[in-house]
Amino acid sequence: MDQSIMGACTMSDPDRLKRVDALLEGLEGVLPPPRVRAQLRLAANLTQQDVADAIGVTRLSVVNWELGKTNPRRPARQAYIHLLDQLAKRFPQAAVLDLGSATPASESRGSG
Repeated sequence: MDQSIMGACTMSDPDRLKRVDALLEGLEGVLPPPRVRAQLRLAANLTQQDVADAIGVTRLSVVNWELGKTNPRRPARQAYIHLLDQLAKRFPQAAVLDLGSATPASESRGSG
């Protein structure tokens, strides 16, 4: 019986590795918490309008995403995740949830 258990635990099972890879790939499409989304944007000195224009949505959509009221849908979701991933690479300190700060208020740079 011990032999069958040990045999089941070996890591040579290619199907098992494929399942793990699929699981990890699925995590790449996960949105960070709303507050982190705003922190990343602010770290890059981007306005909500900048993000909205780049993704092709309204500023109100970005506001709602950052407040956690809604989440983006395809194709905006993939573009938004890509933006956040790239910002997290450039500003890793902003990718950490800061529980001590209030949710960033809506702001604009210049007029708009």
